[in-house]
Amino acid sequence: MPCENNRAKFPLGACRAPLHFAVELIYGANMNRGKRKNLPLLLILNTKLKLLSQIAGGQLSGNGEVEISAAAPIETAQSGQITFVANPKYAKFLESTSASAVVLSPEVKFDRLPSIRHQNPYLAFAIILDHLYPEPERAEFGIHASSVVSESAILGQNTSIGALSFIGNNSSIGDNTKVLPKAYIGNCVSLGSNCKIYPGVHILDDTKIGNNVIIHSGTVIGSDGFGYARHDKGIKKVKQIGWVEIGDDTEIGANCTIDRGALGPTKIGRCVKIDNLVQIAHNVEIGDYSIIVSQVGISGSTKLGKGVILAGQVGLTGHIELGDGVTVGAQSGVKNNIPAGKTYFGYPAREIMETKRIEACLGRLPELFKRVKKLEDK
Repeated sequence: MPCENNRAKFPLGACRAPLHFAVELIYGANMNRGKRKNLPLLLILNTKLKLLSQIAGGQLSGNGEVEISAAAPIETAQSGQITFVANPKYAKFLESTSASAVVLSPEVKFDRLPSIRHQNPYLAFAIILDHLYPEPERAEFGIHASSVVSESAILGQNTSIGALSFIGNNSSIGDNTKVLPKAYIGNCVSLGSNCKIYPGVHILDDTKIGNNVIIHSGTVIGSDGFGYARHDKGIKKVKQIGWVEIGDDTEIGANCTIDRGALGPTKIGRCVKIDNLVQIAHNVEIGDYSIIVSQVGISGSTKLGKGVILAGQVGLTGHIELGDGVTVGAQSGVKNNIPAGKTYFGYPAREIMETKRIEACLGRLPELFKRVKKLEDK
């Protein structure tokens, strides 16, 4: 296949073709003794570094005529590829990398290779990746014959409903939205424009999703919250009659679960980025521009302000509030409110400097114990 043929020369999926700068699509004939007829071959022309610098909003240093065809990690990059250094841990590879160019911060002293200097090298590299690896244009629009779409559902222009997908009663899907195979969209769901729903996503009844939202495979949105009332004869389920609301430009990773509200909505704000394997309980509210890293669990009715960052495996108890701009370090357990702008870490979570002082003291405990024991033995 063409992707297989190009993989060695153009890693990271470069066979998806940088269409913005001169890609021709031609059809091969009689390839491999006639076994591969009429398969598209991608001829990818290089992009000059000076153009990539302009696109990324960076400052060019060195030869801008260098041609770039792909991107790669700094350890393995080869001629014709561009790489980057945002974390100082990887600066040691600058002298050995075989890349043709590198994206760096202005403070880094390095002139062995041409470079693009940017105050935020990671952001600049992300912009370059968008240009080198644009989303492939999809010509197939409409409803696959094997899908099931309710007669009362409303589909916008240029929508795509993949094989074996289901669209329920009175649901609406906006313009240019792609629902990939085996996705389930329940009744009375509102799904905005320019969204992408990956295979195996389940969006249950009454969910409201904005524009430009991406939801990855295996995620379930709108499942029942964990609500039960204990009594002397057992445990009674509390009916969950709320819904889920997700703002524009949000991306949700694979195998996440976002429960519907018990009463009223569970709210995910605008431009929120949620990693894989995150659990968000009923009536949680997450403010705009927040980042939730893998394996975080947020208990019911907890509220996060704008720009909150929860690192991996953070656990939050229910009915607490985290202010705008709060950061919580990995594997922390949060049981109380956190004021805006604070950084907390530890189990239980405390202000990060307090946690560091406690950890420093804990490291000295064996020595202190020996000293106390000697005093007691006198």
